[in-house]
Amino acid sequence: MNQGKVIVAPRVRDLDELSRDLCEWLRARMPEAKDLGLANFDYPHGAGRSHETILFDATWTEGGEQRSQGMVVRIKPSDHIYYPDDLFDEQIRIMQVLREQGSVKVAKIFWREDDPGVLGNAFFVMEKKKGRVAVTTPPYATEGWVAEATPVQRARFWENGVRQLAATQLTPLDTIQFLAGADGLSGFEQEWDKYVRFVEWVSEERRWPALDRALADLRERWPDNRPEGLVWGDSRIGNMMFDDDMNVIAVMDWEQPSLGGALHDLAWWVYMDRMNHGERPDRPHLEGMGSREETVALWEEVTGKSAADLDWYIDFTGLKTALLSIRTCSFMDMPQPTDELLTQMLQRSRS
Repeated sequence: MNQGKVIVAPRVRDLDELSRDLCEWLRARMPEAKDLGLANFDYPHGAGRSHETILFDATWTEGGEQRSQGMVVRIKPSDHIYYPDDLFDEQIRIMQVLREQGSVKVAKIFWREDDPGVLGNAFFVMEKKKGRVAVTTPPYATEGWVAEATPVQRARFWENGVRQLAATQLTPLDTIQFLAGADGLSGFEQEWDKYVRFVEWVSEERRWPALDRALADLRERWPDNRPEGLVWGDSRIGNMMFDDDMNVIAVMDWEQPSLGGALHDLAWWVYMDRMNHGERPDRPHLEGMGSREETVALWEEVTGKSAADLDWYIDFTGLKTALLSIRTCSFMDMPQPTDELLTQMLQRSRS
């Protein structure tokens, strides 16, 4: 199988040059390390579109002992920017808090660098986890380890993924108040404001009537249920890493966190489930993967929160994905979607 062999990074650089620059930088941060060497540089396959993310292995001698560590460098994008908000610092801080809390499996961050002179922009280095990711390119529903798994294995894969999704809502909000917006917004209004501004951002050169209509419709149907909670921002099973027993070992891609409320992530998860292995004619239903009703029930059980008004949040997710489609087309030199196509995409959330 060739599943996962496609590089989708926003840019690809000379890895030999990167190795030299990183090795010099790491020596200053590992003064006790002797004979430091870096090898096995590679981009993730089939995932990693928003940030340049590069995997490598480090070996060195310290205290007379040979040591090794798999590492990942994640570089702040300087172009191919998907979102109007720069939350690079918040991305690092939320990962550190979640690791300290222990409920959500995230990689350990070793160092950060804010000087763009080293690699062209700010970056951080974290541990490399060893596991499997259900990538979207090519689709995990049609080939690769998820498609080849038994229904029993997929049921475990689904359940452990949903439990980790729900575990993000166990994060004490007083530990992540740094996620409040610069204008002081937090809670539901923060997430809403982010995407109102996103619509304006993509509309600087042309108006998208479909987006304006969607915003007006969502505002008209304002949900009554707006529970507090952390927003992961890209909550899907493809942003989790699993071991061979289908246990989650890492929850990834925290570049757009907020205090926007618990239901945004559940809605994104349900929407992405349907698109990736649920109700598309080109994507088979995967036996063993829980239904929407089962996902919601398990999420409510773990979080203790109600998923009432979830349909509104799913429609909001449709708006979010339409915005990201516009950005993706501009990066990939593809024709921008027509207003009619955007309308169809927005209506898809209700199908």
